[in-house]
Amino acid sequence: MRKLLFESLLHLPLTEPAPHLSDAAIEELSAAIDAASRRRLGRSLSIRAIDAGSCNGCELEMHALSNAFYDMERFGIRFVASPRHADVLLVTGPVTKNMHEALERTYNATPAPKWVVALGDCARDGGCFAGSYAIIGGVSKVVPVDLHIPGCPPSPTDILRGLLALLEHVNTGGRAS
Repeated sequence: MRKLLFESLLHLPLTEPAPHLSDAAIEELSAAIDAASRRRLGRSLSIRAIDAGSCNGCELEMHALSNAFYDMERFGIRFVASPRHADVLLVTGPVTKNMHEALERTYNATPAPKWVVALGDCARDGGCFAGSYAIIGGVSKVVPVDLHIPGCPPSPTDILRGLLALLEHVNTGGRAS
């Protein structure tokens, strides 16, 4: 115990460096999402996160949007607990056989207008889990997908950019890709 105490006094703790983007860039991106959601919906954007069988890498990046650096709630973007209150279903991971029915029910419980975002490479096509006996495939095999955000895992900034692209594209009447 004594050795551990002395080592901790002599060596700095290992931490990750802060993201390279400036605060102004994140604020501008989040403000653009807020403006686009209010233009399209008349209110802020509500997101229901669904883990369809992932390794949790994408969830870590997705939940980083709520930390003190990104703080997406200051712009009115928030995660909700019920699909009945959601505008966007943010689905991570490949769809497993056990989650197939749950994903369909969640999609059906979400009121219109609703959009589905497949977050990460696994949600797109099964990723490294493709071909497994327990995997159905990507999210688009179960519900219609409006936007795919690539990455393993995608960064929080990429997720924000994807949400902005989704809102701007649906404002023009199309589906995002």
